[in-house]
Amino acid sequence: MLPELSHEEILRYSRHLLIPDVGLDGQHKLKNSSALVIGTGGLGSPVALYLAAAGVGRIGLVDYDVVDTSNLQRQVIHGTSTVGRLKVESAAAKLLDLNPDIQIDTYNEPFTSENAMRIAKDYDVLIDGTDNFPTRYLTNDVCVFLGKPNVYGSIFRFDGQLSVFYAKEGPCYRCLFPEPPPPGLVPSCAEGGVLGVLPGTIGTLQATEALKVLLGIGEPMIGRLLLYNALDMSFDFVKLKKNPKCRVCGPNADIKELIDYEEFCGVPGHDHEDGSAGEGLDITALELKTRITPNSKLILLDVREPHELEISALPNAVNIPLGQLAGRLSELNSADDMVVFCKGGTRSARALELLASAGFKKVKNLKGGINSWAKEVDSKLPIY
Repeated sequence: MLPELSHEEILRYSRHLLIPDVGLDGQHKLKNSSALVIGTGGLGSPVALYLAAAGVGRIGLVDYDVVDTSNLQRQVIHGTSTVGRLKVESAAAKLLDLNPDIQIDTYNEPFTSENAMRIAKDYDVLIDGTDNFPTRYLTNDVCVFLGKPNVYGSIFRFDGQLSVFYAKEGPCYRCLFPEPPPPGLVPSCAEGGVLGVLPGTIGTLQATEALKVLLGIGEPMIGRLLLYNALDMSFDFVKLKKNPKCRVCGPNADIKELIDYEEFCGVPGHDHEDGSAGEGLDITALELKTRITPNSKLILLDVREPHELEISALPNAVNIPLGQLAGRLSELNSADDMVVFCKGGTRSARALELLASAGFKKVKNLKGGINSWAKEVDSKLPIY
């Protein structure tokens, strides 16, 4: 028997109760349903807020980061007062203030192959609010193995995507993307930026799809992919089909259990910049400071985009954006001592790999990028 609604809940959800497609029965369904939100950042913020407001009875939040000032431009579930606080705690407090009648479960841990099945098994629907390929493939495979719908969203600069991957009724994420892109080909939002309102648009659509799935109404985005562009306000739809050769949901699937998704994708499974090229390949900001002298012949190679130089820059650095580096190697001398840097160390780590493959042997990566220089050496530079 579904839990009854109190008089207070009837008043709270009265606008739902007036919709024939929802009504009392639908609101009972929502109260008795559960959703796991993976990531409490740009996408997870509107998803969690609107699921809580709608009365989904149990919401799980997975994240292991802390609130940073740079999050607040788009991660509207957090605020200035919660900077430095665990994201799951900040989000949970906001959701319970919005709706104290629901249950919030928090998982302050990375979503990994080791814990994903344990965390996800008791939820009705999973919502992917992440910004990295390892977790996207992991979320997909968990949903296929558990027979649950996966409400997918992704964002970059002005563009967003949305779909519902549900192997029982249509294609899964691997049907569309059997293999991840080569490491470094697709920049993250931390590297390329995102219009602050964009995750609000896509995240709200994700919440809409989750509610449709939980209520059993309308036509969820199963077998369809939405492509959204904020600059021209265009919504395009692409039809998707199950891939009979899919390695996870196809008839001859050979992936029967969760794998090492970081190894599969060749990139770390987290949403923020790693800042390191690996042991023996990095130099810290303080170490670099000691090497920059009036007589030093050290070359500083800045692989950021030209517009980033307007935010912060190091004197006398050579600027060759990462995307142009392969075609401009002739401008550099492989005999020179060189330190490569970017905003946070991720792009420069990839640049170091490219340089090493071209025979440059005297190159180091500035760990943490120019932001680490601003933190540790020159406080006059802004951090972005």
